[in-house]
Amino acid sequence: MIKKMIDRLLGKPAAASKPPFGKRRVISEKEHRIDHTLVDDRALNVVRTLQERGFEAYIVGGAVRDLLVGLKPKDFDVATNATPEEVKACFRRAFIIGRRFRIVHVVYGRGREHEVIEVSTFRAYLDSNDAEQVSGNERTSKKALSNMTHAVDASGRVLRDNVWGPQDEDAARRDFTVNAMYYDPLTGDVIDYHHGLEDAKKRVLRMIGDPATRYREDPVRIIRAVRFAAKLNNLGFKIEPRTAKPLKASVGLLADVPQSRLFDEMLKLLQTGHALASIEQLKTLGMARGIYPLLDVVVERVDADFVQAALQDTDRRVGEGKPVAPSFLLACVLWADVREGWHLRSAEMPAFPALQEAIEDVFNARIGDVSGRGKLAGDMREIWTMQPRFDKRSGSAPFGLVEQARFRAGFDFMRLRAEVGEVDEELADWWETFSTASDDTRVDMLQAVKPAPRAVRADGTPVARKRPRRRRKPANGGPSSGGDVAA
Repeated sequence: MIKKMIDRLLGKPAAASKPPFGKRRVISEKEHRIDHTLVDDRALNVVRTLQERGFEAYIVGGAVRDLLVGLKPKDFDVATNATPEEVKACFRRAFIIGRRFRIVHVVYGRGREHEVIEVSTFRAYLDSNDAEQVSGNERTSKKALSNMTHAVDASGRVLRDNVWGPQDEDAARRDFTVNAMYYDPLTGDVIDYHHGLEDAKKRVLRMIGDPATRYREDPVRIIRAVRFAAKLNNLGFKIEPRTAKPLKASVGLLADVPQSRLFDEMLKLLQTGHALASIEQLKTLGMARGIYPLLDVVVERVDADFVQAALQDTDRRVGEGKPVAPSFLLACVLWADVREGWHLRSAEMPAFPALQEAIEDVFNARIGDVSGRGKLAGDMREIWTMQPRFDKRSGSAPFGLVEQARFRAGFDFMRLRAEVGEVDEELADWWETFSTASDDTRVDMLQAVKPAPRAVRADGTPVARKRPRRRRKPANGGPSSGGDVAA
């Protein structure tokens, strides 16, 4: 007690005030054997540019983990001791984003081919007990948070984390040991503080520090644990028992995380090429329900033929390096709700308004108010409203349909329906041929389509088709018969 008081008077930190940051270990290429040809040229350029300006810079996180096990990373992140403002000044197209966690996006290319390298500044490891505290959340405490650099809520969840520090502290505040290594592609060295290389070799996912505390600091780590376990399962990675033990009990902490952030994390679970494996992990860990309402729906319907086919198709496309859109997968997951609502309303109102009402109900019930709902909803709406239009193969309608920007998504959706027997395979084949045929061939295809059978009376005689009534042109230039007279 006396020693602690003397240390406090002398300004010395308490012995237990800081966690062990680990010992810096420099691992050479000869030991780690990373194939440098797997490193993205743009990430290499970011590292080189920052180092040439006098800063430290490394490829960091999951990209290093993937390189160590021989995978080509899909995304490359960079960590540096340069502040966000200093990073931004080094690149022509760089943008500071985020409030909770300020980072820089360095952008290469334009349009759909653009690539983003995410650059973060080394963070200091700060005890939550020393952070500024707010009683509410990101929305209710927005004004109070605006001037804070390190703040937590009443549960200990970090709401602001923008205090810069040395590399060893930055490593300590990362989540898993295999994600806390730093790779310098110019020298070939890997910097490791927490035996991440050994865990990568042993195929172990181990949390740095006390797992329960780390989940409380950022509950999204719960979802990340599931995602990494699913992604790396084929390589033999398992969640270390001590890291896995608090997962199920910690799910309730996600209730305080903003819905938009949970929505983004759900999409990462489903769109990184391991959707089915992620759902299997959720079931294995006893977390099939409670993470996010829409994810609950996906897990419930995973065995339905249409949803299963959509998830398999998404995993396949990611594996082949093809783009995937959240609107398509979610349209598949929620199609059963839309179809049911459409069927119920069609008995009382015309088909298209019935479909529109059913779609609106599904958006309100299932999607809710998340960031980006406008575009997401617009794309999903187009996919769904296109489905009845595929039944019409006459006149000019098919020509207009194939010219629509979202035609391919709508067609792929219909093709998936055909695969599970919901629509005729012949219809899907016809549209696939029509979409790529010349105009002359399209005309021939339309003429070859058998007209819809005419309705018949009970005695078997055909019902005459009604012709539209021709309006008689008035002789005196007045309103036509049956028209409204202007007041």
